[in-house]
Amino acid sequence: MSEAQLKAAARAATAGEIDTAALGARLSEAASAEGLLDLAYCEVDSPVGRLLAVATPAGLVQLGYPTTPRDEMLSELARRISPRLLEAPARLDPVRRELDEYFAGRRREFDLDLDWQLTSGFTRKVLRETAVIPFGETRTYMQMAASAGSPKAHRAAGSALGANPIPIVVPCHRVLRSGGGLGGYGGGLDVKRELLELEGVR
Repeated sequence: MSEAQLKAAARAATAGEIDTAALGARLSEAASAEGLLDLAYCEVDSPVGRLLAVATPAGLVQLGYPTTPRDEMLSELARRISPRLLEAPARLDPVRRELDEYFAGRRREFDLDLDWQLTSGFTRKVLRETAVIPFGETRTYMQMAASAGSPKAHRAAGSALGANPIPIVVPCHRVLRSGGGLGGYGGGLDVKRELLELEGVR
């Protein structure tokens, strides 16, 4: 199916002429086969809200909390990465499965390919270090700054963690203030607390 055919099928779906669920599956398969799908996304139900998972061929690139509207996230990804994006749940089955296992207490470590292209520089260094914090352990902002090579840059480390595009999988919830306070969290402090409780930290 060519790119023109894909667009024509999408227009027909918008007009209500065909089964949109079946079309969606066909479009995602065809787009992937033709190399036309740069971003696949789906929504994932979880105890901390409905998450938006987005992947490139390289791996999971974003896991968004419902605090940011879905359309806003997708528009930004289309601008920053590629407008060739499509809802394709099958492409994200491993992500959904591992998240389900994590929230059910059956998974302590994620085994997913990650695409770091939404990060760069010091932010990427901090997040890569964050990705290897073990389940059930915590670090401080100062420790993360030091592990990323800039011991005095704890404020910048906090900003890097706040910009984490792949929370939960890259567990920025495991980073706390030096005195043990929660600090900030993109999904909200209640979610951070819930994730730490899930891991037996608090």
